[in-house]
Amino acid sequence: QVQLVESGGGLVQPGGSLRLSCLASGAMFSIYAMDWYRQAPGRQRELVAAISRGGMTNYVDSVKGRFTISRDNAKNTVYLQMNSLKPEDTGVYYCHTNTDYWGQGTQVTVSS
Repeated sequence: QVQLVESGGGLVQPGGSLRLSCLASGAMFSIYAMDWYRQAPGRQRELVAAISRGGMTNYVDSVKGRFTISRDNAKNTVYLQMNSLKPEDTGVYYCHTNTDYWGQGTQVTVSS
């Protein structure tokens, strides 16, 4: 059993930055590939960024060059650094493992 707890969301102006964190409980965090998803109002949940056990990363085209996913296995934590935020980045951001565990989500709102 794995529990995921996201934090770091909030309200930010366009062009601003936020860093999301996802703390995983349970052992063997390092064996999981980890993802960040987001869901905007009225839209389907979409994969934003992924990081493998070995640290290889992938991003959806809309966030490339602006978002960075990283992990610290010693802290059982995965991060999502979000820069140059746009209103279309607004949504609930979820942490997810490749074994299909989900966090509760954290709200990100980009608005002036």
